[in-house]
Amino acid sequence: MLGDYRVVNLSHVNDPARTSLFPGDPEFTMTTVATVAEDGYHLRLLQQGEHTGTHWGAPAHFNADQPAADELDTADLFLPAVKIDVRDRAVDPDYAVTVADLLAWEAVHGRIPPESAVVLHTGWEDRWGTPAFANLDADGCPHQPGFGVPAVEWLLDTGRLGRRGALGTDTFGPDVATDSAYTASKLLYREHRISLEVLANLAELPPTGAWVLVGGTVNRGGSGSPASVYALMPKDG
Repeated sequence: MLGDYRVVNLSHVNDPARTSLFPGDPEFTMTTVATVAEDGYHLRLLQQGEHTGTHWGAPAHFNADQPAADELDTADLFLPAVKIDVRDRAVDPDYAVTVADLLAWEAVHGRIPPESAVVLHTGWEDRWGTPAFANLDADGCPHQPGFGVPAVEWLLDTGRLGRRGALGTDTFGPDVATDSAYTASKLLYREHRISLEVLANLAELPPTGAWVLVGGTVNRGGSGSPASVYALMPKDG
């Protein structure tokens, strides 16, 4: 039925034994409450934060006057996607993606479509489930690459993110991790825009031509949700 398209999973497996937690986030646990042998069915209780593992963030995450997860439109979770590959620069764990990086991408692939999910491929997903993912320094501060604030301002000012767009990444979030003020995220969330965080399998996402579909529990008043994020892309992409 998909014809010339294929679907790729951009999410990590939801597994407490392997999930890297952002410093200060709630513990992630799975507790078996019923088994087939004893109860005739299998069921577990999951306890985790709304931003555990692969997840999406709603505008209300940092802006009290913006929509929570249940106040977004369905279309806000289905977006055209572009991938900015910065793996060569992300060897610097504090690398901030620049406007020049985005312009260089456009020189090759064309203008970023309006209201896109602009996804950074930093290579950080290869560190998943190890201390190297959080990459904490001696003071407990994480070090991960992200979008520089001028780059986010440029994406907003030029209309590339539009009112319904996203920033995505394979790290904990779109900000350079040393920015404890989360400046890039706060700019992003000022309208219906969302974040896509801790993505996986980004090597399979083409630079352009794909769409992302974001699933997950839509919690009343939610700041986001653990997610299954899927890419729909041409088979020859």
